[in-house]
Amino acid sequence: MQSTLSEFERLVGSYPDSDIFEIEKILDVYYLHIKCDNGDDLYVTRYGLPFVENLKPHNFLTDKSWYDSHSIRLSGSGCTYKITTKEISGRSKDLVIKWNRMGQDIPGDHDTDEFAGAEFNSPFEEFSLVMELRNARCESPGTIITQRPLAIYVPSERVELWRTGRKEYKMKTIIEAHREVQLDMCRPYVMIFEWIKGIDAAHASSEKLLEERQVMDLTLRVAEQMKFKGFLVRDRKPHHIIVKPRNDGTLARDREGEILYAVIDYELLVRTQAREQSIKRIRRIDYHQKQRGRFSATYSDSFPPQLKIVSILGVDYVFGHVESTDGWLWVVGRDPDLFDYFLPERWETTRRTKLSEYHDIYHTVTKDYINMVWKVSKVGIRPDMDPFKEDERKILEYGYNSPFEEVSIAVQLSRMGIRTVYPRAIYMFGEEVSISPSIRDDSRYKSHEKYAGPDGTPVLKPNHSYIIIWGYWNGPDERLAVADDDYLRGINALNAYREELISEEEYFAVLKTKKERLSRVGIEDLNLRGSHLLLSVNHDGRLVRDDNGIPEMRICNFEFLHKTG
Repeated sequence: MQSTLSEFERLVGSYPDSDIFEIEKILDVYYLHIKCDNGDDLYVTRYGLPFVENLKPHNFLTDKSWYDSHSIRLSGSGCTYKITTKEISGRSKDLVIKWNRMGQDIPGDHDTDEFAGAEFNSPFEEFSLVMELRNARCESPGTIITQRPLAIYVPSERVELWRTGRKEYKMKTIIEAHREVQLDMCRPYVMIFEWIKGIDAAHASSEKLLEERQVMDLTLRVAEQMKFKGFLVRDRKPHHIIVKPRNDGTLARDREGEILYAVIDYELLVRTQAREQSIKRIRRIDYHQKQRGRFSATYSDSFPPQLKIVSILGVDYVFGHVESTDGWLWVVGRDPDLFDYFLPERWETTRRTKLSEYHDIYHTVTKDYINMVWKVSKVGIRPDMDPFKEDERKILEYGYNSPFEEVSIAVQLSRMGIRTVYPRAIYMFGEEVSISPSIRDDSRYKSHEKYAGPDGTPVLKPNHSYIIIWGYWNGPDERLAVADDDYLRGINALNAYREELISEEEYFAVLKTKKERLSRVGIEDLNLRGSHLLLSVNHDGRLVRDDNGIPEMRICNFEFLHKTG
């Protein structure tokens, strides 16, 4: 089964401090990342941990004399070898090593529709999918036996791109999709698997252990059983099926008399469309269940060492460094499992829809299939207001709220029974930006100097952009945690008027209601607008109203809300 962080840490145990290493989670798989003195990298999975010394490259691969005398080239279009490691502590290990072909053209992909849209998996995609396939035995009857993925070895030596066979445009797409780890289009990646005893089905046929018809039937059976588990291999062939000869000249079979087999070669392994949809539903429900209890979460396993609980302006966050961008991330609540959902690599490059004419605010569906809205904070910028107009002068004097003030006000209002959209996270870019002195406002940086992170650095840093991430309103977390669906559609009050869902009279009535509700709890909106108030539309296209017939409303803009008391 896939490891939890605490289980993986336990398996790592007291790994020698002589090596520079860290634990990394990449595409839902934990690795012990060993950084070698010569610049090489070795990523070891839970299956490779018991043999970590054997898996170090000088013990099987980079010692040319050893490699030449202990390796055998295997059949297939890829560069694949069986090799035995040196004996370490009285134990050696039989391995299969294969040079990953990400970014390369697939041989024969123009000859058949089988490869339409197919691409070679990256090394981390391949390991992630194999791990998932192995875990699928817990989801439904039957087991697909695979090689155990042990490690990924990345030599430091860079090779000219043309010599790798990779296409630059393909690699750019792959690299963009792997923000959790820094891929290098010019470095080779060596996949290290455990050797499975046996021969492939094509070899078994040449040895008269299988008839031609049996090979075809076995290949189809494997494909059907893989599909039942939710996977398929684009280049299915007998060479990718391992069977086990017995001493009596027959093949090993199960209790039902079916030939036992294992599946190898996963560079074109993909999920079926049905499985993709199922994972989408499961992930979204899991996400909403965690959001429902985000403030009361208690973490039974050891808290991830790279994350910390911090409290800013009365709100708890899970705080951590974003390795891919050198930025910072604060996730609202106390559940560390929510942190990865908001890493910029999960949402920054997904297709987005602009929601405002005047603000940098966007709706997107993340790579985890989560609806979210992200907005660029204007903290540090002077509002574009006229100092000779009384209402605008007040805004100019107050300035834009910081991201932490916006989230704090939203949480406070929610706790007092005033509905708001859900604040999810705050992200700070690592890259610095310059703000012209003519529009710069340093007031929030000064007022926030006392709020510092675990390292003592102020949470609000000048010359850095901040993004506030909000939940996309399609229903309450409590309901979405039970069954995922788009129960409601959000529409701001101004657009509701434009679409004739409310009259002019009712439009001003909801603004007045909002103003009165805020006033009762000591909050004022210095820039009251219909676009700052979200109404809800049900599946029938009607506004959701309370028992008094007043449209249910949620505050969705907090940049000029301030406490009057």
